[in-house]
Amino acid sequence: MLGKIIYILGIIAAVWCVLDIFKKDNLDMLKKILLTVLVLCTSWLGILVYYFILKDRI
Repeated sequence: MLGKIIYILGIIAAVWCVLDIFKKDNLDMLKKILLTVLVLCTSWLGILVYYFILKDRI
């Protein structure tokens, strides 16, 4: 049960990150796609790196 909840929260967080990446106007499409692949392939680690490090620097 707890595993399902963590899995669903991970999906929600990943979708939120991807939507946030594609809202940025100062990135070209290639960078947006690369960041999206990074976030989706690295799961929680990618989400945390994006949220705490990359979000304000982009």
